[in-house]
Amino acid sequence: MHATLHTGRGSLLAMVVAALLFGGLAAAQQKTVAYPGLGLEAGERGGTMTMVLGDSPPRFFYYGEISTVSQTLSQQMFDSLVEFDLEDYELVPGLAESWEITEDGTVYTFNLREGVTWHDGTPFTAADVLFTYEQIITNPEARAGDAAQFIFTVDGETRPVEFEAVDDLTFRMTLPTASPAFLLQQRFFIMPRHVLLPFSVEGGAEPADINNAWPTDVDPSQVVGTGPFRLASYTPGQLVRLDRNDDYWKVDEAGTQLPYLDRIDYLIVPGTDAQVAQFLAGNLDQLNISGAQFPDFMTRSLAGAGFDVVQSPALFGSPPHLAFNFNAADPVLAEVFSDVAFRRAMEHAVDRERIIDDVYNGLAEIPGTPTAPANAAFYEDTTDLMLPYDLEAAAAALDELGFTDTDGDGVRNIAPGRPLEFTLTYGNDSPTFTDIATILQNDFAEIGVRVNLQGIQSGQLLGTGLSGDFEAIVVALGNQPDPELRKPIWQPGGSLYYWHRATQPADAGEQPNVGAMEDWERRIYEIFDRGSVETDAEARAELYREWQRLNAEYVPVIMIAKPANVAAVYEHIGNFVYSLGVIPGYNPVPLYYRR
Repeated sequence: MHATLHTGRGSLLAMVVAALLFGGLAAAQQKTVAYPGLGLEAGERGGTMTMVLGDSPPRFFYYGEISTVSQTLSQQMFDSLVEFDLEDYELVPGLAESWEITEDGTVYTFNLREGVTWHDGTPFTAADVLFTYEQIITNPEARAGDAAQFIFTVDGETRPVEFEAVDDLTFRMTLPTASPAFLLQQRFFIMPRHVLLPFSVEGGAEPADINNAWPTDVDPSQVVGTGPFRLASYTPGQLVRLDRNDDYWKVDEAGTQLPYLDRIDYLIVPGTDAQVAQFLAGNLDQLNISGAQFPDFMTRSLAGAGFDVVQSPALFGSPPHLAFNFNAADPVLAEVFSDVAFRRAMEHAVDRERIIDDVYNGLAEIPGTPTAPANAAFYEDTTDLMLPYDLEAAAAALDELGFTDTDGDGVRNIAPGRPLEFTLTYGNDSPTFTDIATILQNDFAEIGVRVNLQGIQSGQLLGTGLSGDFEAIVVALGNQPDPELRKPIWQPGGSLYYWHRATQPADAGEQPNVGAMEDWERRIYEIFDRGSVETDAEARAELYREWQRLNAEYVPVIMIAKPANVAAVYEHIGNFVYSLGVIPGYNPVPLYYRR
């Protein structure tokens, strides 16, 4: 017996992108999108919007590289089976016009939208969806696709999902057991089989060859999606140009084809200062800014600079945290960092309130550990377990560990002649990361801990963490509405569980190294496995609340602050709603029209 969950309700997303052009595709199942609750109005077609990328794209194939730049571009060029309604974050139809789920929650049948075409005119079918899931998403060698490997890991065993293209417009997945967050997880970008087949195992290639698809010197016509924009050109180190997809499948309430824009230009501008200069010069239409930049931008706005500054609470977004490398190359530091007593001592030296006030100008809050406070369904208030800023307590805790200044140079020692000293890696192109790192360095010095700062590009932070080439690091990783969607980050052994890499599988596709886990890590591992199959909503929420309490108690990483969304946008840009976060399945950067 099947229960239809969604047949598609209206949702405008004037900031989103696209619809269907009448004519050769008149039979296509269009989607009308509208967001009156966000104050959006019907727009006018035409114009170019210029935005910014902080770095050059490593390639144009989303699954071939862990890259926020590739993600940003892909969100304009590709679609997923389901997507978020940005007014209430409910799941709504995307490339799947509707879906059905069996009562036992194990069989999902997606009815695909008829008449959708790829950018090169080839019809979109269930064969493309099957190819994407079998050859890419569940391919353990796909560099940015391995998050899928943990979606169906239950009780330490990978439980395969069966994929089936029933016919051209029907795609079915059969699960070994019910998975409450499964539908949320189907916001993967769908890729074109007819173009990428030569890079796949199905096409005779090796599994890792999928990562070679669409290098930056590829012919733009080969990068085809179903999304609102198509790749037009790339000028290395300078500009990525996207043109309107005239055959997109979304319309607004007035029946106007989306996207409104003719073109999006992404200027490649490394460094926050340079980006600000470009925005103030009028070369960028919109810029995400930090709380530290807010006063200056607000002063300019009120003085008639021609742009508005907007802010909104953040469900998504990336709260920064401080992590110590449990498997640091230096075995002495690795032993120190692995001790929860050390991490709790250092948490006492993290002045969250000062960072919120001085770095974010109050436009941030004490974070969850690590669920966003705005996430009422799962958030557990662990502020009573998070240790407050108290340098005397921090110093006393380090004394208890035997880390005292034995040679009178003002720096504690962890062994005779060995100072308590480590390198803190941070993003030096970000004023926010730079200020946080400086505050940490200064406060840690007050308790006799010497910190050497090492600045790198912010876009390289996660890769540096995953490589293990760090001692301590400040990184920002995003929140999601369901903890299951961050399983690769927070379940020990996950592909992004970078601070304790010994728990990760020895080889891609193998099971995590449970033997390397601490007792509390094994419990968190179990929680995520149980949460993956628990169908009782309250029982499932309680599991993830326990996880948050364990995070607060054992501080695998020290959560610092949860910033609000803040952006500046010029007044000629309409329908601006700011949503920060790179999340496959919906566009975090709204698309606008020029008035």
